[in-house]
Amino acid sequence: MAYQDVYAGWKSDPEGFWMSAAEGIDWDRAPSRAYFDQGPAGEWFADGLVNTCWNAVDRHVEAGRGDQLAIIHDSPITHSSRAITYRELRDRVASLAGALRANGVEKGDRVIIYMPMVPEALEAMLACARLGAIHSVVFGGFAAHELAVRIDDARPRAIIAASCGLEPGRVIHYKPLLDSAIQQASHKPDFCVILQREQEVAELIPGRDLAWHDFQYGVEPAECVPVEGNHPAYVLYTSGTTGQPKGVIRHTAGHLVALNWTMKNIYGIDAGDVFWAASDVGWVVGHSYICYGPLIAGATTIVFEGKPVGTPDAGTFWRVIQDHKVKSFFTAPTAIRAVKREDPDGELIKDYNLSSLQAVFLAGERADPDTIQWLEDKLHLPVIDHWWQTETGWAIAANPFGIERMPVRKGSPSVAMPGYDVQVLDEAGQPVPAGTLGAIAVRLPLPPGTLPSLWNAEDRFRKAYLDHFPGYYETGDAGYVDEDGYIYIMARTDDVINVAGHRLSTGAMEEVLSGHPAVAECAVIGVADSLKGQMPLGFLCLKKGVDTPDEQIVREVVASVRDQIGPVAAFKLACVVERLPKTRSGKILRATMAKIADGEDVKTPATIDDPEILDEIATALQGIGYPKR
Repeated sequence: MAYQDVYAGWKSDPEGFWMSAAEGIDWDRAPSRAYFDQGPAGEWFADGLVNTCWNAVDRHVEAGRGDQLAIIHDSPITHSSRAITYRELRDRVASLAGALRANGVEKGDRVIIYMPMVPEALEAMLACARLGAIHSVVFGGFAAHELAVRIDDARPRAIIAASCGLEPGRVIHYKPLLDSAIQQASHKPDFCVILQREQEVAELIPGRDLAWHDFQYGVEPAECVPVEGNHPAYVLYTSGTTGQPKGVIRHTAGHLVALNWTMKNIYGIDAGDVFWAASDVGWVVGHSYICYGPLIAGATTIVFEGKPVGTPDAGTFWRVIQDHKVKSFFTAPTAIRAVKREDPDGELIKDYNLSSLQAVFLAGERADPDTIQWLEDKLHLPVIDHWWQTETGWAIAANPFGIERMPVRKGSPSVAMPGYDVQVLDEAGQPVPAGTLGAIAVRLPLPPGTLPSLWNAEDRFRKAYLDHFPGYYETGDAGYVDEDGYIYIMARTDDVINVAGHRLSTGAMEEVLSGHPAVAECAVIGVADSLKGQMPLGFLCLKKGVDTPDEQIVREVVASVRDQIGPVAAFKLACVVERLPKTRSGKILRATMAKIADGEDVKTPATIDDPEILDEIATALQGIGYPKR
């Protein structure tokens, strides 16, 4: 069946479509219907009874596939690799859940998980799911203050953490961060469980801290606890514009049904296949496609503790794909740009056998056409951009690889997935013609697996997502849809700049800059201008080994923007920098750079990968006269 038929089938009978998809899940009590018009944005499969851990682990053992690998942990930092079968995973998760239950954790209790990229992080998530406890994973190594804010919002009964995380050449001391966060928080957990890693053994606080293995000694393994379809599976905090993090809720049943549907239809993955999402459990990709999605589908998932470059080189991705026979690989464009910058000719790719790989999927930020083209040229495989958000939990727009491999249009994450009626609206909330830039919104209701609300903040949920365009979910992204239904995400709404009354996309300019043969990575921001309101300013990171003078490259990219977008863009300013400030998940901090350029006070974002980069950006801006005095 072709994509158009599948999408039309959903549109004509959404209820029937999702009830059919729900048949792929084991229910303790099947739902009476799919959609329930309750809560601020509706709920899915609300009266069903189901357990996530059963669907992700136990049912595969019961089906006779207990000896299949569930998790492969590959850590180039510790030079180690280990594998866990579905049977071993079931036993480990049941033991951990039993220990949590013996210490008072029950259905509905919150548990914060603060861990690095180790299998135990997934085991902790699944153990919570087994009991019906609501987990909230906080990115390992997050600052103590940020962790404290999340402790006070989630009010966890327990915190599960590790003694340390590992980065190339350094150990991140988790335990002191955890201790400091608990000290700062007004809410105190009943107890903490600490996984002691051999790289650093932490000091435990008597009466509060329990060692991972000792804690489980002699406990009775826990069975799966069925929960209602609209019971929260987890809360995942995403940074809010107010500085107060937003707790995105994920309901259990919709999450199961949607992720199970995506594994086959979007990623082409069946039970027994190997799937690798090179992300972190602290981000939504880690929830959906390191932990839950692959395991619900009965696939093998890879937990990777390393970096795209430097562990040990820009060939590490290809080595993992070869060693573990990865079928589908999912990463962020920024990771590929890092690889391309270190190995511009793709020489390291030739050292590995990538015959198992069917496609590479990119998400997390806009994939510029130049990066996609480079990867296609080097791998001779489909490179598929797709677009989604922490809030949605799975792709809004994708190329549905498992249904039909549609033609790739570079710069577009392809087409809307079933469940998403994507519209482009003007500022008054009216649909705009094809090809016209506007705010991208999704007609309500959203599909299963998306957020039904924010944790303890329904009013904030309505204000942030529903009020601006009544009847729609506001994505916060700007872009357009072409005549054939291909969606183009050009920028966050606040990255559309207004130059002398012309609304221009910074993404379109970045596309031109990244097309220069010397440019490895780039960013464009809008800076205040007394005459035109805003002016675009570009930052360029160059490929290794480039010997062309910086001034010449700047002149050439300015000319290219003028040639390809036109004088209307008023693009005249660019500077060369060593690196761009990013979040730990790889998103470029454009708004922070714009504040530095405009001379505003800048609070270092909690999610930044390396705060020292901001000083480098400030110095580069001073070199071209910013901020203007």
